[in-house]
Amino acid sequence: MQTIWIKNPLAIYTGNTNDARGGVVIRGNKIVELVALNSSPLIYCDYSIDASHHVVTPGLINAHHHFYQTLTRAYPGALNKELFHWLKSLYPVWANLDDEMHSVATELALVELMRSGCTTASDHHYLLPAGLEHAIDIQVQTAQKLGVRTIFTRGSMSLGEDEGGLPPRHTIQQEQTIIDDSERLIRDYHQTDDGAMTQIALAPCSPFSVTKDLMKETAHIAKREGVMTHTHLCETIDEENFCIQRFGIRPVDYLEDVGWLNDRTWLAHGIHFNSEEILRLGKAGVGISHCPTSNMMLASGMCKNLELESAGVKVGLGVDGSASNDGSNMIAEVRMAMYLQRLQYGSAKVTHFDALRWATKGSAAAMGRRDIGELDVGLQADIAMFKLDDIRFSGSHDPLAALLLCGAQQADKVMIAGQWRVLDGEVVGVDMVQLLERHRAAAKRLAQLAN
Repeated sequence: MQTIWIKNPLAIYTGNTNDARGGVVIRGNKIVELVALNSSPLIYCDYSIDASHHVVTPGLINAHHHFYQTLTRAYPGALNKELFHWLKSLYPVWANLDDEMHSVATELALVELMRSGCTTASDHHYLLPAGLEHAIDIQVQTAQKLGVRTIFTRGSMSLGEDEGGLPPRHTIQQEQTIIDDSERLIRDYHQTDDGAMTQIALAPCSPFSVTKDLMKETAHIAKREGVMTHTHLCETIDEENFCIQRFGIRPVDYLEDVGWLNDRTWLAHGIHFNSEEILRLGKAGVGISHCPTSNMMLASGMCKNLELESAGVKVGLGVDGSASNDGSNMIAEVRMAMYLQRLQYGSAKVTHFDALRWATKGSAAAMGRRDIGELDVGLQADIAMFKLDDIRFSGSHDPLAALLLCGAQQADKVMIAGQWRVLDGEVVGVDMVQLLERHRAAAKRLAQLAN
């Protein structure tokens, strides 16, 4: 077990008040020492990495995504539409997903995320048409091959359009099938130990695509098995109107009614809350994944990050699906979050430190993780290192601020659980030419099947 000193970074963001300007020491999969400025480690190190040209941060944590949507970026039939119409145009396309499509879409999304400094990624996969019943198994195998930390949420849709829901019937599953598979996935893959590389959460898609019975049973299973729950909530006014018309209550009341208003829950988007609802969410310890680019692309609205945090809500960051982003670049998403929130609160109230917090410690807390999200002794050695040698950074003065203000796009090195997974900007062990050829062929075949 080697001991590594990431030495004398150009700048470092730890996510806490500790002085680590002299670097970080890693042994095995954990951080064992933070080195103060102009100091050397107290621990013997086998070798050091010169970080004097790097900005160092905790590994970025993506709290919401849909990996399969990398196959339908800039899809003509879905352009210039808001959420409900956008979904209805894409459901029939996604219904043709098969194993190879899903596998390559997952690999490409994870590679894109890792190259952008992401070390932990959560995916919300809710579309399991006939023939793709083992979608989550495929994703777990792909992630394990890449060595990336993942939280896969077993999504589901059970309320078809013929019963008042949004998805077409051929894209949904029977509820007992969903329940049985959810329990199987937890049993087969969910890790509970410190440093867990693979976790399972349960994630009925949204109030407009599942029944209340399924939401209640999911909450029951999650409590019994000790896993997190995840869903889309309060993304659009259309969703709010759907809840009022179908259930006679607003979305947060619906959340409480089905047993989800607790600290095992994190929500995607979380835009349309009133002040009283924000206080209730904070008191319950709910988490929110802010998805700024997707919210702008679909014109859904702005998440109230500062009010939510002030109330005690754990606010994280997600890139959302690559058909509503249309990318999987985590460091670019951090910049977008900072700017969108400044538009809401003013430039003096939202700093680059806020945005970095959302993308690291905030996402970790929202998803129930305490072992990642910061650089501190005893935590996992998940680290992103960015160079500022591109033309976009020339003339910059504050390296940490420049990372976001000048628009970093790619990490130079990424460590996950003490292992180098990205070196010189490329994911170790991945043939990018072959991956892109497979992915483009899968996207083309998916589009052909839909026509």
